[in-house]
Order: sequence, then structure tokens, then C-alpha cells
Amino acid sequence: FINWDRKMFCPQCNTAAEARTTTLNEELGQVEYIFSDKTGTLTQNIMSFSKCSINGHAYDILVVLGNCELDFSSFNPLADPDFCYYDNGLLKSVKLGDLHSHEFFRLLSLCHTVMSEEKKEGELMYKAQSPDEGALVTAARNFGFVFRSRTPGTVTVTELGRPVTYTLLAILDFNNIRKRMSVIGIHMHAYALTQARTHLDIQQTHTHAHQTHLDVLLGATAIEDKLQEGVPETIAILSLANIKIWVLTGDKQETAVNIGYSCKMLTGDMTEVFIISGNTVLSVREELRYSNYLLFLPLSIYLSLPPSIYQDSISGEFALVINGHSLAHALEADMEGEFVSTACVCRAVICCRVTPLQKALVVELIKKHKKAVTLAIGDGANDVSMIKTAHIGVGISGQEGIQAVLASDYSFSQFRFLQRLLLVHGRWSYLRMCRFLCYFFYKNFAFTMVHFWFGFFCGFSAQTVYDQYFITLYNIVYTSLPVLAMGIFDQDVPEQRSLEYPKLYEPGQLNLLFNKREFFICITQGIYTSVVLFFLPYAILSHGTQGTGEPLADYQTFAVTTATALVIVVSVQIALDTGYWTAINHFFVWGSVGSFFTIMLAMHSQILFSIFPNQFHFVGSAQSTLVQPLVWLTIVLATVICIVPVLAFRFLKLDLKPQLSDTVRYTQLVRQKTRKPVGRCMGGGRLGARGGSRRSGYAFAHQEGFGELITSGKNMRLSSLALANFASRHSSSWIDTLRKKKHSNTHPPQRPGEKPHSNSTTVVQT
Repeated sequence: FINWDRKMFCPQCNTAAEARTTTLNEELGQVEYIFSDKTGTLTQNIMSFSKCSINGHAYDILVVLGNCELDFSSFNPLADPDFCYYDNGLLKSVKLGDLHSHEFFRLLSLCHTVMSEEKKEGELMYKAQSPDEGALVTAARNFGFVFRSRTPGTVTVTELGRPVTYTLLAILDFNNIRKRMSVIGIHMHAYALTQARTHLDIQQTHTHAHQTHLDVLLGATAIEDKLQEGVPETIAILSLANIKIWVLTGDKQETAVNIGYSCKMLTGDMTEVFIISGNTVLSVREELRYSNYLLFLPLSIYLSLPPSIYQDSISGEFALVINGHSLAHALEADMEGEFVSTACVCRAVICCRVTPLQKALVVELIKKHKKAVTLAIGDGANDVSMIKTAHIGVGISGQEGIQAVLASDYSFSQFRFLQRLLLVHGRWSYLRMCRFLCYFFYKNFAFTMVHFWFGFFCGFSAQTVYDQYFITLYNIVYTSLPVLAMGIFDQDVPEQRSLEYPKLYEPGQLNLLFNKREFFICITQGIYTSVVLFFLPYAILSHGTQGTGEPLADYQTFAVTTATALVIVVSVQIALDTGYWTAINHFFVWGSVGSFFTIMLAMHSQILFSIFPNQFHFVGSAQSTLVQPLVWLTIVLATVICIVPVLAFRFLKLDLKPQLSDTVRYTQLVRQKTRKPVGRCMGGGRLGARGGSRRSGYAFAHQEGFGELITSGKNMRLSSLALANFASRHSSSWIDTLRKKKHSNTHPPQRPGEKPHSNSTTVVQT
């Protein structure tokens, strides 16, 4: 169903959702923590050159909104026609020969690992291993510094119409330690003048240049990576489903915070945003304890009580932002408990400047301490370790290749499809599996325990109640297809209601639909059914007679009566358990009952007995038994006694303690009858109350390893590959109570001493 879901198909990239496993579908309905990458997962990973600052002068698109889009074709015939820029002042400075502007764009055209292809004269095609590199090189191209080609030792650039070749001395590749790349080059003309220059001379020249220009800053660039469609709405809906979302990104703190505000993970209405940025173990511990102190200060009187009482009573919304170097200390064994106790109370957690290994360690930490189902979602090779560590891995097929997709359990092309994967397919899969298991145990205990009661009357010999063919076909033909149809097609509420009422997802997180209690209920119901199916026919048929006056108290009549009652009772039971009827459900349920009578009459017929006299011993038993009114009265009475208590219990539960799904179904029924929408729109709720200013995030998605490929002479190519209408959400107290019980094993955080006030809320404007 996930593969066939057209609502998870992206027409822009012609990519459908794909389930790469069939064993984790029910866990999709139990996710409590989502760990997400930022670049390419929350954002489009389509970088565009937006702003820059050269020699202290800012060229900002926001101050020239009245200007029209610049036309570079007259100035530069090699310009990219798809490049958009509006600030005419930057183009004028280049035309006027500003040395700082020329040095700035010369740097952009040289310091990269982009490969160039020129199919026709003037038609350049860049292949970049990261989208931000492509955006920077394209910007330099449009402003007159066109990267044309490269060899393992040279880079050729057309500078304002004049071809220039630079010798490539070394590439200091990007890595997770430096978080930057560098290129060491020298002008070919200067190199040609000293043909006998040795490698030592080059090192000395480079050292002199390094000392001379050590603190020279040419400028800064701002690369905009827009959010994907539907990301804020998806995060809002998942948060209402009590799913906590952690963003693990390699970007710097300012970028990560701005993206957090853009996607509504962080809002101005939050009580506190904790910033953990300490460089030492002591400073990180102090910041974590101070955050704990602020979290639990209003509830300090409860510290002597069980943790479930005060942890679920924290008022306000909190967020935590932690840097990679601080996270390295927080993940140490003696501090991880404090970090988890603080982070898991916060509504949003953002880890910035983290390495791929740290992403995996954070996921492993939550799996260890919270015993919750985790999901990791990413789009790049640096997310593979995180995806593999989580219980469920989701890959985004985007701009950074398919490594994440190949390592994932599920894949699609847009982050917004995650809400449908969890709230619709995941919840339905969990519901179907739980109902399948409950009915499976029930029908088999009802079938098996009849032999147990019969053992008291046959001396526990090898004699069975039913004939051998009924025993063989019971789980293969008579009861297998109905429960299979329920496990495939069943649903409690329509998909639209699942998205409108995210609270419907919580029973899966609390494992309410199949646990020890539900298992015990299934077993008890099965044993009760077996008692009725054995002792009621035994009591009635022991003193019953046929119309001819002959007694009905024989083994064959008892076996046929009990088997018939069993099939009818379990068929009625699955009809009651099925919440969504399709033509296939009807065919399987009633077809199974019909097949039982057809096969039983055929097995007991004279024809088969004459062909196989040693195999069919119950010849004529079914025909003679099923024509007796007393037998049918026994079957009907057994069915009523088995089913009426179930109906009574369900009606009482529906009336006295309805679940949210029951309320939603009733609301759906009222809507269908009245054709008038009910509930109030909450589109302008907490997330929409304050619009705030639009915050842009500027990020780099560079990876290491490409500089070595370039200098080795190997070519490389990249393979091309309004907030929903929230009806009134019913928060049930029984769910809250069970959630408190689930977290009762969590230890209360240690109340630290008060420390001097530190910056707990930081707003950074890029």
C-alpha cells in the first residue's frame, strides 16, 4: 500500500514512495522520536546565491526589492540564463574594475571541486558534489569569472573575457574537523618565469604569502536553501501526535536556529530556548544543570514524589540547542543521563555542528534510555550511520545521491510524506497487526481447549473431538482468509480523519492495542468460548433425541455439532472485529462459512466413502446431524452465549469509557448524516498566532574526499536522480494516565544549586 500510495508520489521528480522492508510496518505506528537531517531533508537542497559582502560592503537583495532581475547576457555571453540576482550595485562594481570584487569572484571560481562540461561553445554544465559549491561557482560565472575546465594540475578560468590558467598545487579537502576546504594555486604566468623552481621554493613562497595575507578577509556569501513544501505543517501535525523531532545537522548554530524558526520548531511563544555551547566538561555540565533547574523550578515541591507526577506536569514549551563540541562532552557516560533528562522534556532539540558519528550516538542514546521506537530520516551519505542506528530508517531521494535511500527501510522524495507514512500507514499497520494477533490467539484457544475438556471424558487418550480433516483445514481454509483480509484492509477511521486527529496515534506509542492485558483478555475469551462449545452441546445432546426417537448422544453427532458451532462463532467474532468492510472481506468471511459446509458435506458423503472407505469414517454424519432442529438450536444458543457478553462489554465500554477513535467514528457518522462540518478550525493556533519575520538559513553541504579525486586525475559525475484543518482534538485522560505509568521508571533529575544567570535565549540574525 505504501508503494501504491499516489498521495506519496512526487510528480516533480517522478519518484514514488518505496517500502524496502515488510517487517517494520507496525513499528511505524509506535514512533516517539524522529531524528532528522536538515539540508536536503527539511530543505530543498537547491542552493541559490542570495547575498554577499565584499570589503565590508553588503550587497543585499532585501534593500533593492524594487529592482528588476539583472540581465547578464549583454555583459557576459557565458552567463547562466537560470541565475537570478537583483542588486545592480554588485554588477556595477565588477564592471568598474573594483579589485576587491574581482578577488572575491576569482576565489569563488577557483576554490571548489566542481567539474565542467562544455558540449557546445558557451554552453557550460557544472557537476558539483554539493549544491552550495554549484551555486557559488555559478554566481562567479555570471559576474564574469567563468570556470571553464580543470586537469589534475591546473584550473582554467575566463576572467572578464580573458582566459587564465592557474596551477593547482594542493587541495585541502573538506572534512568534519575543519568544516572548510582550501585550494593552493599559483598563476601559470608567474610559474613559467621560473621554470627551475623547486618544490622547496614553492613552499617558501606559500609561507610568505600566508604570513602576508593571514588576516585578509575578502568577503562573505549567503546561500539560500528554501524549505521543502509542507515542512512546517508536517512538523506541527507530528508534534500534536506527541512525536518529538530532533534536528541533527552539520551546520553552524545560527543557521540551525534560523531553520528551526522557519519550520516552526522554534517559536517566539516558547518559554525558554536553552543554548548549550560550553567547550569543557565542567561548563557543559553546568549549563545542563542550570537548564534542568529552570525546567523543574516551579515543580520543586514534587521532587520527593515519583518522577511521573512532575515530568508530565511541566508547563510551557522549551527547546534545546547544543553544539557539536558540547555534545561530545554531553554524550560521555557520566553526563548522558543529565542530557537525556533535559532534552527529552523539551519540545524541540537541535544539535548543530555534529558529525555523522555523533548523529548515530544521539540516536543510540535515546534507544538506550527511553526504550522508545526511533526513526531517522536523511538524504545524504553522512546520514547513513544515523539511519542504520535507528529502529526505522527513512531515506529522502534528493540531490545528494542515493546512499541514504539504499541504507533505509522506507524512502520517498519529500519530508511532508512522513506524516502520511506514520499517521496513516503506520497507525493502520499497527492496528491491523494487533487485531490480527488478538483474533489469532482467540480462535486457536477456542479450537484447542475443546480437546482439553474432552480429555476428561476420554481418559486423555489420543482421541480427538473433531475428525482429522476438520483439524487440518481449520487454520488453512476455514479461518485463515478472514483474518488475513482484516490484517490487510482493516482501518478504524478514514485516512483524512487520521491526519485531522493526530492524537489517534498515541495508543500505538503506549502499546495499548496489544500488551499483556490484551493477550490475557484474548486467552480468557478463547477459553470461555471453548467451555461453551463443549459443555453446551454435551449437556443438550446427552438427553436429546431425533425425530424418530433415536438418541443424539453419539460421537459423530457431537463432533459435527461442535465443529459447526465453532466455525460460526469465530466467523461472527471476526465480523464484529472488522472495522472496515470491503468486498474481499465479505467474500472471505461468508465464503469461509460456505466452504466449511460444502467440504464437510462432501467429506461425509457416500461417494467419497465408496472410493476411500478407509479414510472417511463419518459417512452420512453431517447429513443426518444438520437436519435435526435440536442441533441447530444448540448451535444458535452456543453462538448467542459466546457473542452476547462480547457485545455487552463493548457497548458498555463505548458508553462509559469511549476511546478517541470511537469519538471520531461517531463524528464521522454525524457528518455523513447532516452533511455539515463539526468542530472548530484551529489553523491560527499556537504555531500560527505569531507570524514573525521570515528567517533564512544558509548552509553548506560539502563532503570530504572530492579534492583527492580531482588531483588524482579521475573524472567524476553525479547521478541524476495551509496548515491542515485541525478539527477539535480530544485528549483522553486514560491516555495521559497510561503515559505517566510508562515513564514511571525515569529517574528524577538532580536539583542543582542556583548559578549566576547565563544567556539562555539567543536570537541570531544571519
